[in-house]
Amino acid sequence: MDRLQLHDEVESKLFVQDYDGRKLLQISTYGRPGRQDVGKLSQTIQLDEVAARQLFDIMKAEFGFK
Repeated sequence: MDRLQLHDEVESKLFVQDYDGRKLLQISTYGRPGRQDVGKLSQTIQLDEVAARQLFDIMKAEFGFK
């Protein structure tokens, strides 16, 4: 990354659901209060077990999680 910028805190929701025989973790974020469409869904990230493990391994390495 050429430029790191700390983002404003936004509302988010976490969902865990079984889908097609797999457990999925979904994180949905919503627009900032100053945005034109306040509360509109902004971004969704979905992780299956493999992707969640990869993210956890990164967090263990970077933050010392156990």
